[in-house]
Amino acid sequence: MGVDESSDVMAVSEPDGVTTMSVVRYPVAPGYRVNVRSGPGTQYRIVRTLGLDVRVPIYCQTPGEWISGPYGTTNLWDNIASGEFISDAYVNTGSDGYVAKRCG
Repeated sequence: MGVDESSDVMAVSEPDGVTTMSVVRYPVAPGYRVNVRSGPGTQYRIVRTLGLDVRVPIYCQTPGEWISGPYGTTNLWDNIASGEFISDAYVNTGSDGYVAKRCG
């Protein structure tokens, strides 16, 4: 699979006037309200639930519990904010592997 053409890349202007590329936002599977967990597995507590048709940043990725979803079965979990993870099986990254650095 290739990288999803619909991903957003945000440009950020630094104080010195240099523009740098920031995190990419990926779409969550349409029609799904995905639970956001405090760690990479369903044994971790739910910290919030995403709304329908949202896009999420992926700051890093880490292996965890195997999950089946609309984009396949994977043990890859996406860190979308500090202490917040969702299964990559619900995120359309256009890839079956890592699209961001590994967490840790």
